[in-house]
Amino acid sequence: MTPKKIIAPFYERLSLVLIGILALGFLIIQGKEVLDPLIFGFLFSILLLPVSGFLEQTLHMPRSVSSFLSIILLVAFIGGVLYLVGSQISKLTDDWPMLQKQLAQSRDNISDWIQSAFHLNLEKQKAYVDNTAKKIMSSGTEVIGTTFGAVSSLMLFYVFIMIFTFFILFYRKLLLGFILQAFGKDNEHVVHDIIENIQSILRQYILGLLLEMIIVACVACTAFWVIGIKYAALLGIIVGLFNIIPYLGIFTALFLSVLITFATGPVGNAVEVGISVIIIHALDANVLLPAVVGSKVRLNALITFLGIVLGEMIWGLSGMFLSIPIMAIFKIIFDRIESTKPWGYLLGGDYEFKKSAEKKMKTE
Repeated sequence: MTPKKIIAPFYERLSLVLIGILALGFLIIQGKEVLDPLIFGFLFSILLLPVSGFLEQTLHMPRSVSSFLSIILLVAFIGGVLYLVGSQISKLTDDWPMLQKQLAQSRDNISDWIQSAFHLNLEKQKAYVDNTAKKIMSSGTEVIGTTFGAVSSLMLFYVFIMIFTFFILFYRKLLLGFILQAFGKDNEHVVHDIIENIQSILRQYILGLLLEMIIVACVACTAFWVIGIKYAALLGIIVGLFNIIPYLGIFTALFLSVLITFATGPVGNAVEVGISVIIIHALDANVLLPAVVGSKVRLNALITFLGIVLGEMIWGLSGMFLSIPIMAIFKIIFDRIESTKPWGYLLGGDYEFKKSAEKKMKTE
């Protein structure tokens, strides 16, 4: 007689899963300084892999040279975007006197409203502002030191990303061989399938985000140009750049666009810009995003929003960017392992149910 396979109760398996998730979360939080740039390097290396492969196979370059040139091309692209934004911001600084006059007028209007609403005369308001300014100036040295430290850490973070990207591109065959040996020859086809799908989906997802950003920026620039505001190109680029931040980017873009328009033109233009940004975001979320990006990563809205919130709590802004690609990787893995398919279904949700229903109808 073959012995019966003992299956642990559901609550016991769930408890082990929750303990594992908590332990993994603790390790992720503790290892942020290394894991954060490492994952960004992994995503960039996937994006640059076709470029590096083209340089190796077509131009017969050594792998070290092709990896380095791929990173140079990436840095040049990012530098071009930053130069475009910087050139537009430099035009904004030329109108600084006008901005000061507009802000001063707005300050006087707000002061009059506070005086009439809260019965605070100008002397009390000025005293409160002066006290606040003195507190800020007294901690000025600390603020400058903190700002300098933050900028230095950010630059070091970017350098680490480029270093990790180079090494992952350079040692990609070594890393692939390690993964194949770690999971054994019996699972070799499954590992190959997971790796190929991860590369394909993440590359399409990143390129889809870039395409979405460009389309939104062009539409926003056109809308702002039709409205007739002065810095249509700058505000359009801002809307496009912040649009890649899920959920929270729209509020930042809306605030900056309305603020700059209000400081450089009439109030009516600021209202029209705010309405335009909301309409553009609605069209992007319901039409463009599902068509360009949503077809690449099949995650339901609840899991996506929850992942973004947890990512921000764990790693801050970078966690928000990385949450969707990481969940997409987990979904690909879960869908191809029998024991974790329910978790893959949870991440996909209704789309997985509709997909299986369509397959069932075709077979019938």
